[in-house]
Amino acid sequence: MKLTKRNPLSGREWGAKLSAALVKEDERELERLLHSVSWVANELKPNISQTRTLSQMLIRAVRFALRQTVLQAELCSLALTDELTGLFNRRGFLELAVHQLKMARRTSQGALVFYCDMDGLKQINDVCGHDEGDLALLRAAAALKSSFRDSDVLARIGGDEFAVLAMEGAGLNCGVMLDRLEGTLRQSGEIASRYELSMSVGVARFDPRRPISMRELMRLADQDMYKQKSRRKKFCLVPGA
Repeated sequence: MKLTKRNPLSGREWGAKLSAALVKEDERELERLLHSVSWVANELKPNISQTRTLSQMLIRAVRFALRQTVLQAELCSLALTDELTGLFNRRGFLELAVHQLKMARRTSQGALVFYCDMDGLKQINDVCGHDEGDLALLRAAAALKSSFRDSDVLARIGGDEFAVLAMEGAGLNCGVMLDRLEGTLRQSGEIASRYELSMSVGVARFDPRRPISMRELMRLADQDMYKQKSRRKKFCLVPGA
C-alpha cells in the first residue's frame, strides 16, 4: 500500500497506535480505581452502601484489567504478523524461532529451516499489476500452510521471501514436504492461468550437537536457495492469457 499525505499511516500502524493509546488510558483508569479502592478499605469502615460501591469499583477494575490484556495481545499480534498473509513477519519469526531452537538444544532435537523465494513476483507485478501480485503472495502463503504441519513456524520475511522452521520428528520428511509444496503451488497457479506459481527453496539443518544461531541457519538456507534458483527454469507468464 502506498502512503499518501491524507493517509500517512497504514491500517496496521493506525491499529497499533490506537491499541497503544487505549492501553495507556486503561492503565491510568485502573490505577485511579485501585487507589480509590485502597483508600476506602484503609480509611473507612464501609457500611452496606459503601461496600456496594466498593464492589462496583472492583468489578470495573477487573474489566479494565481484562480489556488491557486483550489490547496488549492485539498489540503483540500487530507487531509480529504480516498484514497481507497473516503469517509471522521477520521479527515474529526470529523471536519464536530463537525460542524453539533453545528448546531443541535442551531436548537434543534437530530442526530444519526452509528459506523460500517466490519465483517471478516482480514480473507478475509489472505485467498483471500489484493486486494480482498480492493474490499470488496469498496463494503462496496458503500453499505453505497446507504443505507444512500446524506445529511448524511459517513467516513472510520480505517482499517475495518466506521462511519455515520445522522441528524434526515423526511426519517430517524434507523431500516429501518439498514435493508437496511444489505440487500445491502448481495447482494453485493453475487457477491464475497466466502463470504457474513456484518457489526456489533452500534448506539448512540445526544439529543440537553442534548448535549454530538462527541467523546463521537463515544465511545457510538463503545460500542454498540461490543455488536451487540458479538450477530452475526461468519463470515466464503465458502471453495474452
